[in-house]
Amino acid sequence: MVELQLLVPEAAVEAVSDALIDSLGALSVSVEDADAGTDVERALFGEPGLPAPGPGWQRSRVLALFGDEAAATTAATLLLAQPGAAGLSLQGLVEVPDKDWVRITQAQFEPVAITPEFWIVPSWHEAPAAARRVIRLDPGLAFGTGTHPTTRMCLRWIAHHAPAQPWPRVLDYGCGSGILAIAAAMHGALQVDAVDIDPAAVDAARANARANGVAIATALPDAAQGGYALVLANILATPLKLLAPLLCSHVEAGGNLVLAGILERQADELSAAYAPWCALAVADREDGWILMTARREGAAGAMA
Repeated sequence: MVELQLLVPEAAVEAVSDALIDSLGALSVSVEDADAGTDVERALFGEPGLPAPGPGWQRSRVLALFGDEAAATTAATLLLAQPGAAGLSLQGLVEVPDKDWVRITQAQFEPVAITPEFWIVPSWHEAPAAARRVIRLDPGLAFGTGTHPTTRMCLRWIAHHAPAQPWPRVLDYGCGSGILAIAAAMHGALQVDAVDIDPAAVDAARANARANGVAIATALPDAAQGGYALVLANILATPLKLLAPLLCSHVEAGGNLVLAGILERQADELSAAYAPWCALAVADREDGWILMTARREGAAGAMA
């Protein structure tokens, strides 16, 4: 295989990438910051909840993989001959040795310990001898492989707070891969609803639950109805603030609300957003992220 390397100005990156995939036969296309590591390097992504500093890099390296040198050369020739090719330049054609890309990708994911007995284990790994509860998970399009601090904190909370009497109903709002919903089911929840705005996440959660032998109901958010003993939402601070009245309305008397995707510096603004309905408290911290929780007290009382 051969990698075509192009230097592309910001305004042309999308068009060039689309042409390589749609019309010129590229097997894959990736984009890098051409100025990375220099004085003019520009961040593309902002912190969670904040707008991006800019729509793209000023200059990008577009890397396109082709089956052979002839296909790569033809693609480069056609692109450079276009009327709008100003600023576009060829950096090189590089032969790429054949590799077992599946094995290389899999090697990036190792078993993750949530507690000494509760582990997240990729399907191609053996479970550690100490593991008594294991979630088998294949990284896919949906967020949630157990490697991010926000996911680990939610899973720890579930493992440490699973009641002697099972949770009657649990809601995982913004379920991603379904990992939190699966964990709740494994820790005794009788009914688990996993909802997400992304249909791909709904499909991933359904498949992962089936692979782990647990029953959860997966759907789009409108399917969440009524009260739940536990409401989980591992999203980001901005949508969590917007969802405050909705999420709190789903927590039944005696139930718990568990929120993640929050940076430590965002604790006060989350507390303020939820103050009309509950008193959030920081329950866990890891790598600059926090877990915030609240409990609804009484038969008909407010959350506390």
